[in-house]
Amino acid sequence: MIRGRIVRFLLTVIAHLPLPVAQGMGAALGGLLSLFPNETRRVARRNIARCFPDWRSTQRRHLLRQSLLQIGCTAAETGILWLRPLPRVLPLIREVEGEELLEQAMARGRGVIMLSPHLGSWEMTGLYLSARWDITCMYRPPKLVAMNEMMLHGRERGGARLVPTDASGVRALLRALRQGEMIGILPDQDPDRDSGVFAPFFGHPANTMVLLPKLAQKSGATVLFIYAERLPRGRGFRLHIRPAPDGIDDADLGTAAASLNQGVEACVRQLPAQYQWGYKRFKGRPEGEPDFYARDVKDD
Repeated sequence: MIRGRIVRFLLTVIAHLPLPVAQGMGAALGGLLSLFPNETRRVARRNIARCFPDWRSTQRRHLLRQSLLQIGCTAAETGILWLRPLPRVLPLIREVEGEELLEQAMARGRGVIMLSPHLGSWEMTGLYLSARWDITCMYRPPKLVAMNEMMLHGRERGGARLVPTDASGVRALLRALRQGEMIGILPDQDPDRDSGVFAPFFGHPANTMVLLPKLAQKSGATVLFIYAERLPRGRGFRLHIRPAPDGIDDADLGTAAASLNQGVEACVRQLPAQYQWGYKRFKGRPEGEPDFYARDVKDD
């Protein structure tokens, strides 16, 4: 409870700061993460070492430091994106690449599934989409219960509708698509074992959601990827919208999951320093495979 209140207070204070100052503070926090042993740094190092085995060790260490700086920026700018009035937040988007793809997809009237990986500022992508279109997104309450109300307000104030990650939420997503609306999904999470299949991601089997291809098959919706690139020196954000690879709506769930991960990986390779490498993406393992994040394994 106390921890949640402290975080809420800090985010409220940061919301009043200029974006360059807030992101600078976040980068300083990320710099501390890079200097001292901690779980986020350990997990990020493991992911980077396994996903980029052909890179030189100096390249991997540089990516590790940059990714930790970006993690700090993500945390610090959250107060601005959740709490600052939308008319002051949306102008932080300096450019949108591929916006015509989204407009064409919405004009089809079959619904659109927007996939926003944990890359750059996924909070900004949600605000951009909800400010322009009706969008329904699945929502999982944060571990800090005291943050729940602030998170809901921050994400819904642009018009987004958040639904739970259960059967009722899935029905709401499908209903929105059948009405020609938009839904938003974070595609690079480790789902429950009965909600995913293993498919390659950076050369390693990753437990991958099957909800997305099922929704695409049932609705005929267009699937697009979107991510918000964080511009240097607090200049704002550049949004990128790109088509999903072929096969993402394949009836074979293994094929569809592989296509989904291929699309996420293509986005990440465009902006590797801003991916959330500190997340245990490979926590779920195929039967008989060792723990991906075992502590007795050394990395660069």
